Amino acid sequence: MGPGEVAAILFGTFGILVFLRVPVAFALGLAVVPVFFIDDRLTPVLLMREMFKSYNSFVLLAVPFFLLAANLMNSAGITDRLIRLARAMVGHLPGGLGHVNVVVSMLFAGISGSSTADAAGIGSLLIPQMKKEGYGASFAVAITACSSVMGVIIPPSILMVVWGGLMSVSIGGLFLAGVVPGILVALSQMVTVYIYAKRHGYPLHHRSTLAELLGAAAGASLALMTPLIIVGGIVGGFFTPTEASVVAVLYSLVLGLFIYRTIAPRELPRVLYDSARFAAITLFCIGTASAFGWCLAYFKIPATLVDQIDQMGFGVVGTGIMCALAFLLIGMFIDAIPAIIILGTVLFPVTQHVGMHPIHFAIIGVMSLAFGLVTPPYGLCLLIASAIGQIKLIEALRDVVVILLPMVLVLLIIILVPDLILALPRWLMPNFVQ
Repeated sequence: MGPGEVAAILFGTFGILVFLRVPVAFALGLAVVPVFFIDDRLTPVLLMREMFKSYNSFVLLAVPFFLLAANLMNSAGITDRLIRLARAMVGHLPGGLGHVNVVVSMLFAGISGSSTADAAGIGSLLIPQMKKEGYGASFAVAITACSSVMGVIIPPSILMVVWGGLMSVSIGGLFLAGVVPGILVALSQMVTVYIYAKRHGYPLHHRSTLAELLGAAAGASLALMTPLIIVGGIVGGFFTPTEASVVAVLYSLVLGLFIYRTIAPRELPRVLYDSARFAAITLFCIGTASAFGWCLAYFKIPATLVDQIDQMGFGVVGTGIMCALAFLLIGMFIDAIPAIIILGTVLFPVTQHVGMHPIHFAIIGVMSLAFGLVTPPYGLCLLIASAIGQIKLIEALRDVVVILLPMVLVLLIIILVPDLILALPRWLMPNFVQ
């Protein structure tokens, strides 16, 4: 059988299983079963070996530690301090709490690296408050869900750690490249909030005095040191991404237990259990996705795709748009990490063939998959925000589309102007990023 037929079998089986509501991690593993009947050399033992080989990665250890750091920060009440700072900075603008929502998501993204932790932690505090002050429930849910996607765009990012480990791309370079897109996404959301506020007459708060702003900044200063420690340590060569994730956990523990004293020792087992449970789900999905991806490579499906793209004559821009559309589509149905393993590894040779910079491709992929966190049927951040806002997901869709459109425009700008995101890594890491 040719690569096209094998790809149709693999993706067709996977699609049917997902449609039947089989969990994605299991669907990825079961989708490779038909290949046992295509090639006698493929056995369950071989595919299990590929699964365990994917776990034998020092870089992937960063995933559970970053998840633990995010949970510790949430439990330590860091979100309250960030909200106070955001309110002092932008609360006086029209649609004050909407702007606060965006800014606090941007600040929390620099600490957690997880969009779901962002949606849950910030949403539980701000969505009820926004509804109480007269904001529409659908708007409160939509802006919370859409702003939370910055959790995987602004460094440190769990998705960037996984991407860099899989495709041998500088994780420090990826972190630096995520700064400008994260800021542009935040600005696009704030413009949308401003327009909403003017049209619907949303309330604003009094302008904070300089003393209030400095007080809020001082209260959040220790938490805001986290991204500086993590990203600065990696870029400066003081520690690896995995070591940085451990430093983030230790720093979070010190803040919560000894400085802020907002985490009681008896709460630690619950935080550790929740973190271990989420990490286990994520890592199991990485294993089955790696077996699926290995099958794609074994049947030379990426090479066939390279040949097809070459015949179409796509350049860097055309390939970038094609990759973004592919990631946006797959992000609607499965989690971002298995999508990176499956689609990212397939498209990587294609982008290399047309001369696209590996970091440029990575940022396009991460941003597109981040947007998938607010698009049904998967839309995990939208599901979380809708549950907190006590509305049906479909009720928030119209506002999500309105907020998402300027974000997609930012993605298009990133595709068209790669130097916009590559300037910072090239400046700070010239030996690693050319």
